[in-house]
Amino acid sequence: MKQIKQAINNLTQNMIDTEQSTLFSYEEILELIYNHPTQVLRNVFQVFHDMVKHYVGEGTNEYPDDPESIGYVSYDCNQLFVENSDHPFFADRLFANRLIALCESFKRSAQQNKIYVFEGPPGSGKSTFLNILLMKFEEYTSTENGLRYETVWRLDPKLLGGHHKRQSNPMVNKLIHLLSQEEPEVSHEMTEESEFAFRDGIIEVPCPSHDHPVLMIPKDHRRAFLDDLFQNNEVKWKLFTEKEYEWIFRETACTICSSLFEALLDRLQNPLQVYQMIYARPYRYNRRLGEGITVYNPGDKAMRKQVLDNPMIQKQINRVLMDSNRVKYIFSIYAKTNNGIYALMDIKSHNKDRLTELHNIVSEGLHKVEDLEENVNSLFLALMNPEDNKNISDFPSFSDRIEIVNIPYILDWNTEVEIYHNIFGKHINNSFLPRVLNNFARVIISTRMKTESPAMREWIDNPDRYNLYCDENLQLLRMEIYAGVIPSWLTEEDRKRFTAKRRRNILAESDHEGITGFSGRDSIKIFNEFYSNYSKDNQLINMSMLYKFFSKYNKEKDGDEISESFLYSLVQMYNYTVLQEVKESLYYYNEEEIARHIKQYIFACNYEPGTRQTCHFTGEIIDINEDFFVNLENRIFQHDKTYLERQVFRNDIQKEYTSKALTQEMIIDQKEIVDTKLYASLHERYVHNLKEKVLDPFLENQNFRRAIKDYDTDDFKAYDKRIQHDITFLIQNLCNKFGYSDQGAKEVCIYVIDNDLAKAFGKK
Repeated sequence: MKQIKQAINNLTQNMIDTEQSTLFSYEEILELIYNHPTQVLRNVFQVFHDMVKHYVGEGTNEYPDDPESIGYVSYDCNQLFVENSDHPFFADRLFANRLIALCESFKRSAQQNKIYVFEGPPGSGKSTFLNILLMKFEEYTSTENGLRYETVWRLDPKLLGGHHKRQSNPMVNKLIHLLSQEEPEVSHEMTEESEFAFRDGIIEVPCPSHDHPVLMIPKDHRRAFLDDLFQNNEVKWKLFTEKEYEWIFRETACTICSSLFEALLDRLQNPLQVYQMIYARPYRYNRRLGEGITVYNPGDKAMRKQVLDNPMIQKQINRVLMDSNRVKYIFSIYAKTNNGIYALMDIKSHNKDRLTELHNIVSEGLHKVEDLEENVNSLFLALMNPEDNKNISDFPSFSDRIEIVNIPYILDWNTEVEIYHNIFGKHINNSFLPRVLNNFARVIISTRMKTESPAMREWIDNPDRYNLYCDENLQLLRMEIYAGVIPSWLTEEDRKRFTAKRRRNILAESDHEGITGFSGRDSIKIFNEFYSNYSKDNQLINMSMLYKFFSKYNKEKDGDEISESFLYSLVQMYNYTVLQEVKESLYYYNEEEIARHIKQYIFACNYEPGTRQTCHFTGEIIDINEDFFVNLENRIFQHDKTYLERQVFRNDIQKEYTSKALTQEMIIDQKEIVDTKLYASLHERYVHNLKEKVLDPFLENQNFRRAIKDYDTDDFKAYDKRIQHDITFLIQNLCNKFGYSDQGAKEVCIYVIDNDLAKAFGKK
């Protein structure tokens, strides 16, 4: 059939485009190096860094103007760990920042001679993390952005038997001139043919250590050659000065390639002809074949044959060189992952022995294969449970060779919610009032955190002042910081005290959390039970249900993982937040009236009481007396003030106006009064206190609660127009500003009224 032929043709073409390995002559690989040096000249650590940054991006800093910022930003790891993954891994903000910091150290070549161990408790997703990471690395290195190159020798027996003449390009001429004392006339002896004419009998010898082609230039001549190759520009300066390219001048070719190079040079007495036998091809990483990526599970037994070889290739090498001892084509299992990734899943059983053997390798970067030394420059990764730490602590010499990267249970409630969405579907949001699902995640995370935090206590000297929004141990505040949020309810003094040093100390404490408490599997099981019990069509899940569920859970399990005081504080924080949302949604902004009052108050503070003046901000005549001041100050102050306190406040306003607002901002900077800092400060206090009192007249009206329940029904039309207008305004604002549905907005209003939250928080 025509369709079958077309399908086969398309399949064949796609396989040619994607599966076949392209060979590059040494001239061509030098051209690639010249045209794309920063991409072609990468080792495995730099490719790993580029892979992570390719999928993750630069991250988002929510506080770009914060002078105390420590670079703790939000990274979107979905492309790296979630997309196209059958079993996704969810990295919280803490772990994402650890991973990016590790990759940045790779970029700076600060990775030498180390084994990177990701340590975390069972159920933290370590295996899932590593499997996805290796899968993405394999995927990335098969793309154009992630390509690396390895050396392949193509030995021509005819060339070795006679002297075929070849032509070189100028770049190769520079290299030959460095390696040979012969005069440049050598190149003139060559024919017009510039490439090998591949004939039958070519012997292909791949480098088993996957050496980069640039290492085929002898180490002593490499710097001079690259100096000749590149012009004096920024790229050349980076290659010769930055740590990430230091490996180019430090490393040597593997024993096999070095032996081949020397043997061929001795035989041919012409470096050009040697380089015409050196080719490059893309380094194809393949975990299943153990090429470039090798993963060992604890139950995988050691290979019986520790030394690998290829008798057929060895025979051909011996034949063309006519010397059986000059080049030994033998290598170890570490050669297969040289310039790749060698990983251990859990350090126990047989993997304990493998880790011990790795210690001897990373110390010097060498491995003995019979009487030969083999270069090993791989990225060594391992996973470990905390209880297995004894397997490495018994070896004190391991301390400077192993870098621990913590991968604990999730400590960021945003990520915990993402996991629920992934398991149960995003539609679960429709069953919850806003923030209740987030608070479920906070309860789970509280079990993973330590109760005491010396860093928090050193920062917040009086936690009691935040009892409306936070628990006594400041766990809720710590959760917000872990999530990258600086809460708005912090006082100005404490915000100023939140220095870079204190932030680092708080985040450093997270390295010792997430080891105990509810695991990821426990969390999913508990959420399933909660959702099954309380999800109903006619009512949304609210905080009362959440509090009831966890209080009952504590009693049934006879445990103390969930703190009752934390639950109470969480409900308090939620109650305060929804009360502010309802007030915000009910408040009418009459900006003209507010602006008129603030302008008149600033103006009046410059005059003694008992005078009549025309306010040059509004053009109105005002009687400046004590009643005038008290009437406006009642709207600015949250609590009653004494006469002396009022006098001090007025004097402060007058000083601020004359010393800064008028002389600096209005006269020098040509600002209007409404654009000054003084006006903004008074406006904020004025609006805040108006919102605090906005519910008072409605709560005194018995029809208000019934009208909310009847909203969007025919009975709602029976209420007077003012109540209809106010409630419609309230419901619509809750939906538009805070993401409620109509049903959710009605239910949260009833929740605020029935729990008498306005009175409860009005006393505090």
